[in-house]
This record gives sequence, structure tokens and C-alpha cells, in this order.
Amino acid sequence: MLELPEAVVIAEQIKSELRGKKIVSVDANRSPHKFAWFHGDPDGYPDLLNGREIETAASYGGLVEVTAGQVRIVFGDGVNIRYLPAKAQPPAKHQLLLRFDDSSSLVGSVQMYGGLWAFLEGEFNNPYYSVAREKPSPLGYQFDYGYFEALLAGEKASSLSAKAFLATEQRIPGLGNGILQDILWTARIHPRQKIGSLSGAELESLFKSVKSVTAEMAACGGRDTEKDLYGCPGGYSTILSKKTVGGHCPACGKTIKKEAYMGGSVYYCTGCQRV
Repeated sequence: MLELPEAVVIAEQIKSELRGKKIVSVDANRSPHKFAWFHGDPDGYPDLLNGREIETAASYGGLVEVTAGQVRIVFGDGVNIRYLPAKAQPPAKHQLLLRFDDSSSLVGSVQMYGGLWAFLEGEFNNPYYSVAREKPSPLGYQFDYGYFEALLAGEKASSLSAKAFLATEQRIPGLGNGILQDILWTARIHPRQKIGSLSGAELESLFKSVKSVTAEMAACGGRDTEKDLYGCPGGYSTILSKKTVGGHCPACGKTIKKEAYMGGSVYYCTGCQRV
């Protein structure tokens, strides 16, 4: 799933690769998907997008926003975004395909769920998008310890587990169950640990881990469990993920374990992260 580091990487790649290219054809909702979300009727996307020139791109949390004049195209965190060079064939199933004047294309495909929203600037009143744009990113200077303390002081925060605090309710847009694992391992905090039980030193360590791990993931081109705009895995080697479960912790040598928790999976070191 697309999370904050990958969104940053893909937005930068789109800026570099697609700037100046003009959209000449649009294919929206070719493969209908129950959980593929559009803004309005996707049949109207060709009229909205054809002839528009790609100007820039930006990331907000786990979202990638592409600017084409007065139009914005936003890809949600469940969308696989791929650039296809001229003559490359798109996947058999996709929910949005933009072809450019040089015969290259950009394709968005949904697996589980995801938004592929195209709209005129100012006409998209999606709270998920609004919150992602408004809240500071862990990669920015505004996300300091004072801001983190304000999150900790939020309603019922102390009663939440570390996973629930970090990865739910859009407290930190773009921080999801994927990058959560290495953040908690770095801070030596178990996913089930209650926030209210952590010491001041542990909370400060958690804050530093949020900042440092997301920055490292983004700098390395995303995680090795995810792919970039060109379909290449990221260069950040995950410590706790589907790639390492059952293996040995690089810090203490104990087993890396996987458990079902809060509707998903958590990974943790049985030695470093104890409840």
C-alpha cells in the first residue's frame, strides 16, 4: 500500500518524468471495481482531462496529487501508479489510463481499494484529502515534539495502543500499518503497548523514530515491499515485514513474529519489543 515515503518518491518521479506532457486520451473505469472511487462520473474524465498539460506533482500523506492547469488528479493510497513508456502495453485491468502526446502513459490500478479523483481546483470536498493537505508531515520542520505532544494530549490518546495511536484516525496522514512496523521496532515499543504506559523517554524515542524512519524510507526510494512509478522496489530494506517474518532480529537475534491485530497484521521482535 502506498504510504508517506512512497507517495513522496512517486510525486517526485512524476514531476521529473511527466512535466510538460499533454494528455491526449483518457480511459476511466475500464475495469469496474467496487472499491475504486472517482469524483463524480468517471465518464466525464475525458472532457475534463483531455488537452491538459502536466505541470507538477506533490504528496500529501499517502496521497499523490498531479497538477494539470486548473485540474487536479489525486491518487489514493490503495492505487498502484505506473508510468509506461511509448508502445508499452497497459495492464489488462486498470481504473484510469492517461495517454500523452509522446505515446507514453500513466496508469492507475486498484487492488483492494483506492481513489482516482479528477476535479477542478477547489471542487473536491473530501475530508481525507483535506486533512492530508492541512496536517504537517513528519518530514517537515512543523512536525516537532510540541506538535507530537499535542497529538498525545488528544481525546483518549493515552488509552490507545501504539499501533492505534500512530496509524488510525488520520493523526499522522500517510503513516499506516506498513511503515508503522519499523518505526515501533526502532523505538523498541510493542504495537500493543498502551500509549499511556510509556515513559517520557519512550515517548520522545517514539517521536524521533517517526521522524527518522520515515525520512530514511523516503531517502532510499521507499520500502522494498512496495514499488515506485516504474515498478521498481524501493531501496529501504524493511526490518519487520512479510519479507523478514520468522527470521532473526538484527539487533538481538530473537525471532520476528507476525500476529493479527486490529484488522490487520503486526510484526515485532520477541526480544526487543515486549509488552
